[in-house]
Amino acid sequence: MASITLCAFFLPSSNDRSLVLPAHTRYRGRETFCAGRLRCSATGEPQQHQQVPNPSKSKRPLKKEISANEETGVDPSGFLTKLGISHKAFAQSLRERYKSLKDLKAQLLTRFANLMEMASGYELLGVHRNVHHRLDFMEWAPGARYCALVGDFNGWSPTENSAREGHFGRDDYGYWLIIIEDKLREGEKPDEFYFQQYNYVDDYDEGDSGVTIEEIFKKMNDEYWEPGEDRFIKSRFEIPAKLYEQIFGPNGPQTEEELEEIPDAETRYKAWKEKHKDDPPSNLPPFDVIDNGKEYDIYNVIDDPVRRAKFRAKKPPVAYWLEMRKGRKAWLKKYTPGIPHGSRYRVYFNTPSGPLERVPAWATYVFPDGDGKQSYAVHWEPPPESAYKWKNMRPKVPKSLRIYECHIGISGSEPKVSTFNEFTLEVLPHVKEAGYNVIQLIGVIEHKDYSSVGYKVTNLFAVSSRFGTPDDFKRLVDEAHGHGLLVFLDIVHSYSAADEMVGLSLFDGSNDCYFHTGKRGHHKYWGTRMFKYGDLDVLHYLLSNLKWWVVEYQVDGFQFHSLASMMYTHNGFASFTGDMEEYCNQYVDKDALIYLILANEMLHELHPDIITIAEDVTLYPGICEPTSQGGLGFDYYVNFSASEMWLWFLGNVPEHEWSMDKIVSVLGGSKQNRDKMLVYAENHNQSISGGCSFAEILFGDVKEDSFDSENPVLRGSSLYKMIRLITFTISGHAYLNFMGNEFGHPKRIEFPMPSNNFSYSLANRNWDLLKDKGVHNDLFLFDKDMMKLDENERMLSRGQSNIHHINDTTMVISYMRGPFLFVFNFHPKSSYARYSIGVEEAGEYQVILNTDAIKYGGEGHVKNDQYTQKTIGKRVDGLRNCLEIPLPRRSAQVYKLTRILRI
Repeated sequence: MASITLCAFFLPSSNDRSLVLPAHTRYRGRETFCAGRLRCSATGEPQQHQQVPNPSKSKRPLKKEISANEETGVDPSGFLTKLGISHKAFAQSLRERYKSLKDLKAQLLTRFANLMEMASGYELLGVHRNVHHRLDFMEWAPGARYCALVGDFNGWSPTENSAREGHFGRDDYGYWLIIIEDKLREGEKPDEFYFQQYNYVDDYDEGDSGVTIEEIFKKMNDEYWEPGEDRFIKSRFEIPAKLYEQIFGPNGPQTEEELEEIPDAETRYKAWKEKHKDDPPSNLPPFDVIDNGKEYDIYNVIDDPVRRAKFRAKKPPVAYWLEMRKGRKAWLKKYTPGIPHGSRYRVYFNTPSGPLERVPAWATYVFPDGDGKQSYAVHWEPPPESAYKWKNMRPKVPKSLRIYECHIGISGSEPKVSTFNEFTLEVLPHVKEAGYNVIQLIGVIEHKDYSSVGYKVTNLFAVSSRFGTPDDFKRLVDEAHGHGLLVFLDIVHSYSAADEMVGLSLFDGSNDCYFHTGKRGHHKYWGTRMFKYGDLDVLHYLLSNLKWWVVEYQVDGFQFHSLASMMYTHNGFASFTGDMEEYCNQYVDKDALIYLILANEMLHELHPDIITIAEDVTLYPGICEPTSQGGLGFDYYVNFSASEMWLWFLGNVPEHEWSMDKIVSVLGGSKQNRDKMLVYAENHNQSISGGCSFAEILFGDVKEDSFDSENPVLRGSSLYKMIRLITFTISGHAYLNFMGNEFGHPKRIEFPMPSNNFSYSLANRNWDLLKDKGVHNDLFLFDKDMMKLDENERMLSRGQSNIHHINDTTMVISYMRGPFLFVFNFHPKSSYARYSIGVEEAGEYQVILNTDAIKYGGEGHVKNDQYTQKTIGKRVDGLRNCLEIPLPRRSAQVYKLTRILRI
């Protein structure tokens, strides 16, 4: 056979049998065409062939350019210079971590298009409605040999809906696919077309017009195709039939000798052109493919430019395909759901260790303590007419955060588990009235052990069923947005519950599915399991979980719980001295740090205004620095030291021995990251972790070593207000308060557990205290006015405070923040009639908040005529002017510069 140097692609007429390309020629042309090495000419005549550059050579500079662009602005240890850190070993660990991050991103690109697609696993895994009148179930269980879905819908049969290893339904990565067909109603016939689709959820009210598919096909042929364009769609076997007839038909060659030598492609092409030169114009597009004759077989495609433009402008007939879908009414008439809404189900595995049942890892509604203590998932697929529809947009992210931390279950007044709906109706209006702009929810994600406060999570994709349904939680978030409140979740990705039936432990029978094996797979003290962050499929699960809460429930941010548990193999239970070596030694889990970087990059790409908060007791360097500069990418970090300091002072240090210098240094935090700090005087930890609330301590009996035997309520109220005010204003752009502490809730929290005979008496909030006048109403009024300092005066979003007066003898602290002067007198006995405090600007200062005011339950020592103070031209505290102000004991005042005097 002669070598082929020229070939032609064309659409022959129905009578033409003169040109048939040999098989190897057709394959060669198709192979080259698929390679994409084409030159298009604008004329209908053959052109002078042009040399096409080698694609491999032309693409190499592009790759280098892309690589260079990716590196632009990236410095793996850039934040060290900013923070003044010069530790070589830590800098080297940052560079090594960045290299590992790049390698991991390259690895994930072998399986996913990008990071955002990797975080979209919830779109496929779990149970999902398919438009082809069926449900698809997908689960990751690489250690299983057999997988089935069992439940009410199939009588809990492990063989009816299954997939087996080696058969369609399991891929090489251990993902199982099970298809559950919807059931035909009695008397109904199957769909005539296998590709028939139904609008079950999206546009469910469309598609029931009564137009048949045959009518849609006819309409598509009449409107979409031009005459002749659909010839080979209608007669797809025309050319193969002619080829077969030419070679094997009765008029074809009968012997090998009769088979003449096939001319070369150029001769056949010229003969075909000569034969058809007088043919009438055809409405079929002319395509001639001419070989350049080069060894690497590059062709010129010569076509009509008008035809080409018209062809490229033609869009796929998507509108007709969508019109072929039937609506939900047609589906309801013909089918019943394969898994009805509200049905119980579990996944069944056959493993090397034997058969086992598990609640699916991607289940979105779970009852962890069902009938007979057997956990199960619930298929949540309400009719689209009754499914919850969002009403409110996300609020704009404020420049400062006033966070109200809540637990749904204890949010009611009665000794029981409260619900999402009760919280929506009763607590959200209170939060709005109190002046907060964020609610942070703990314990929302499904957990089996209620006494764990929700931190021993069993099902990361499910809201806790003890509080209500998924739609109930959507309503809560939507109503919060309607009140102008952001919604944050306390997310626990640092460890997982060790439960097997309902949790992820030994999920597929193996010990290394989601978690590390051996000691590293178990938390040293909490009995929980530790995730294997270096595994792509575990990252796929965790990143998808974060995106799920943002997309499905429209949450606005996350507080990442207990990061020290995951960032160090010792789970954070080690003595930290602050030496940089502790952040780069062998106990640091590099994979966990890389996961946190990926999580922040994904979340901020998904939603630029998303807020991420790091709860890390070790204060890992760069935790709030950009990931491009070697940081972890969080927006805020929690200052744990403040609440611990106040608790220590209140419980162990006599009031007159409190150190003012320590208060300032602890509340001020790190100078480099003060604007990223979230601070609180008291959150849920103090009262939940076996201790007492601040109110219990302060409003109790006066200790024997106290300086006086005054009314303990007055003393406690004064200190309570001062502690909250200085914590709120001295530093940081974010503040957190736990539910009830704004009015000094008098009792601690105690969840039902064996030690209290499973009592709910302390697992609630006593909102009735606000109905009567008294100390709790006074504290609530003060807290509201304190929130207004930020709401009206933008207190937290201002620059850092200038602390210019700290006196341990007089126990006075003073600082400026913008035009505001804060003065605190912590002394339990000494009041000062004219205490000198330095200020820079000369002018008039007006008291805008006074903790000793009578309306806040104080004694009112500062009279109305003393609320305005003028400066004196005397240098105090290193500042040019000063104020001489009355300063009662255990009181604080906030002054605002209202008029500047020019000297």
